Amino acid sequence: MPWKKQPGMPTVKRATHQIDATGMVVGRLATKIATLLVGKHKVDHVPHIDGGDFVKVTNADKVVFTGKKWEQKAHFRSSNRPSGIKRIPVSKLREERPGEVLRHAVKYMLPKNRTQAERMKRLIIS
Repeated sequence: MPWKKQPGMPTVKRATHQIDATGMVVGRLATKIATLLVGKHKVDHVPHIDGGDFVKVTNADKVVFTGKKWEQKAHFRSSNRPSGIKRIPVSKLREERPGEVLRHAVKYMLPKNRTQAERMKRLIIS
């Protein structure tokens, strides 16, 4: 028997990465987190298998933007109704929910497919 099929998905060993976000730029930090969540840092990375790790981020309220982005940047959400678009300035969002700024940046750096929700569950911001 030269070929033996093994049913099921291969087992994935997931490590946990601790990241301190104090003084780090949001975009550069989000790129690093997205790479860890996807699993591209691993030697045995395969695109169709979700082999990413867990990422715990501390001090998410101490991230920084470069330039005047705290005043100029805004996040949008929609209720899918006529004139249902809500605009929230990032400076206000930082005061109310500081982890949401980083979570939004990471979400839009992940691939837009069925694995995005599972990968976002492995991101823990405290």
